Amino acid sequence: MGHAELTIHDQAATRQISLDEYWMPFTPNREFKADPKMVVRAEGMYYWNDRGGKIIDGSSGLFCVNAGHGRKEIAEAVGRQMRELDFVAPFTRGHPKQFELATRVAELTPGDLNRIFFTNSGSEAVDTAMKVALAYHQARGQSGRTVFVSRERAYHGVNMGGVALSGLVNNRRKFGPGLPGIAHMRHTHLKENFFTPGEGAHGMELAEDLLRFVNLYGAENIAACFVEPIAGSTGCLVPPKGYLKRLREICDAHGILLVFDEVICGFGRTGQTFAAQSFGVTPDLMTMAKGITNGAQPMGAVAISERIHDTIMAAAAEGAIEFFHGYTYSGHPGPCAAGLATLDIYKNDGLFERGRALSPYFLDALFSLKDLPVVADVRGYGMFGAIDVHPDGAPGRRGHILQKKLFDHGLHVKATGDCQLVAPPLIAEKKHVDEIVDILKRALVAL
Repeated sequence: MGHAELTIHDQAATRQISLDEYWMPFTPNREFKADPKMVVRAEGMYYWNDRGGKIIDGSSGLFCVNAGHGRKEIAEAVGRQMRELDFVAPFTRGHPKQFELATRVAELTPGDLNRIFFTNSGSEAVDTAMKVALAYHQARGQSGRTVFVSRERAYHGVNMGGVALSGLVNNRRKFGPGLPGIAHMRHTHLKENFFTPGEGAHGMELAEDLLRFVNLYGAENIAACFVEPIAGSTGCLVPPKGYLKRLREICDAHGILLVFDEVICGFGRTGQTFAAQSFGVTPDLMTMAKGITNGAQPMGAVAISERIHDTIMAAAAEGAIEFFHGYTYSGHPGPCAAGLATLDIYKNDGLFERGRALSPYFLDALFSLKDLPVVADVRGYGMFGAIDVHPDGAPGRRGHILQKKLFDHGLHVKATGDCQLVAPPLIAEKKHVDEIVDILKRALVAL
């Protein structure tokens, strides 16, 4: 490979930077370095590239910047915290903001999901939830429960536990068989539900796949069932009507824990704080990340039922570590300060309510594209939607080209294969929705 460098023109100075040393994640690196898509500034609904071009953010960064970019309240809170306390060992030591943020998060979670374990990402939150499930069953004297059930087309992060749960083949194929004892239910993306806003009428019966695994492996061997309420990274797959409630019933009948991965769905994306509340189903554990700090600091968390927490606690000897797990940066002071400031913004600005009010306009605007010849499907729920384009040659090729063209035309969205994922910040107004959809339409017509 030849040497790659880029001239950056920003507010500070014009300077040369090398592109060789950084290995970018989930990116065709050689292609990027031949034609960089560089961002140097962000504020509100917009990014600016290195040439001064303005780009509207149609995917909240990566589904995390729900309160919009450049929130000074968060930056100032983190700065104050770093000057006061930059780090404390999280094992056998604590700091007040860990407990304050856990209390604030627990006020938002449904049911008795009132015990909060902090991680640094959604991937770590998923692996933590797996360990909690295993520890809970062991504490109950059911250590044989080691099988996990997930779904095809699921995405649960990139750590080895999450990769094993994943139902996206490209996330798995390079890394061997992964963890043993993982079973995958079928996904719910059915042709009968194409071009349906909200929950589709077909597919509730696919929840019976969990019952098939009960009959195949024995309920006494199954620890937990992991699902994204709306499958996110795979392409905004909204569950069929009654599907999540049926999973809850099967789990309750057979002692299986139900885990919702709300890393994308959480913090207002579905019109409520969490999708669990939007769909009226309370899980036993719930993972979150992204919107917990508005993307300003790395942080994830697991919300755990009091029943599960107390069972694990009671099984440990007095003075012993009850749950042998954690990370150097669990509950780091900086992300905790960012999280508290972010929750204040959500509350004070009424952003969840704003998103819920804008959702019908947003979905109607997306569905206005359904008759374009290149469009294969449109779907969505709340402030989260997806547009599939018909493949052109190799799967994903046309979608990849489209997302690059959209960026060049002033729109950032996340692409997965031939799907464009649209999830604007909750500060969006109708004019921003119009701008996003207008750019989408022009690019789709020209594709």
